[in-house]
Amino acid sequence: MKLVVTGGLGFIGSNFIRMVLQGRPGWSVVNLDLVTYAGNPANLADLERHGGYRFVKGDIAEPQDVAAALEGGADAIVNFAAESHVDRSILSAEPFVRTNVVGTVRLLEAARALPACRVVHVSTDEVYGALTPDEPPFTERTPLSPTSPYAASKAAADHLALAFARTHGQDVVVTRCSNNYGPYQFPEKLIPLMITNAIEGRKLPVYGDGRQVRDWIHVEDHCAGVLAALERGTAGEVYNFGARAERHNLDIVSRIVALLKVRPDLVEHVKDRPAHDRRYAMDPAKAERALGWTPARTFEQGLADTVRWYVEHEDWWRRVKDGSYRDFYRTWYEERTA
Repeated sequence: MKLVVTGGLGFIGSNFIRMVLQGRPGWSVVNLDLVTYAGNPANLADLERHGGYRFVKGDIAEPQDVAAALEGGADAIVNFAAESHVDRSILSAEPFVRTNVVGTVRLLEAARALPACRVVHVSTDEVYGALTPDEPPFTERTPLSPTSPYAASKAAADHLALAFARTHGQDVVVTRCSNNYGPYQFPEKLIPLMITNAIEGRKLPVYGDGRQVRDWIHVEDHCAGVLAALERGTAGEVYNFGARAERHNLDIVSRIVALLKVRPDLVEHVKDRPAHDRRYAMDPAKAERALGWTPARTFEQGLADTVRWYVEHEDWWRRVKDGSYRDFYRTWYEERTA
């Protein structure tokens, strides 16, 4: 199979590409990535000489860039490319509309011009809005009710993807996932921020009372679900992925403090962000039943493994936090284009 993966230098996309190239001999991957602040070539530096891997620098909202990635055809497009940080969407929504909405349309239109090209559109549990403490988890039939500009842009993209499936008979599958954690996650997100700040002896900022609840899934379990949807999903369907691992944010921070054996007084409660959803939780029963997928690790195992990864890869995250990873990118790109 020949895949085009968008956003493959980011957190989830890079883990997915690694999984495909290791687990599907004979497959090839073209990675289309704009290399924004969250795209880091170091995430896949060890695959640069892999015969089944090709990188294309480009923007999914630019038709010529999409065409360059699809040169020679493709059996499937897996769309991870997205602006995804809620706080950034509150400051400015327009980049989220451009990448998450316009970019998705560009990919759908390009795939329509190819024979039998499946599109797997990767989305988020945030499109469903928030749950009260006593409500059951989200299912694929839960109405979309986004609260942040980020979530609204992803909901719009989901509607477009499913509309293309229904209007044009296009082979499109939508996946929605709960909060991811694991290797190579950009340290603006909760778990890597807390781990790296704790290692540095810095404050651990927790929004509000820290009692927000999220359903956490290890990135490799999520990637296995996306691969299952690619290989076995039904066109026009939505599949939710979650690990039934609901945890309060404050409890996760406390667990990281314990794993790293740092002072509990590093935890600092800060002003909550606007419209901060109180709880998300996913019901993955449909994916388990229809795709034969289940998460392979518990949250406790996955968190301990993730803490260990950040301890052992300090050079990676320090370059990200001090911005020097951008110098790595410039050198890397100059070498490739010389």
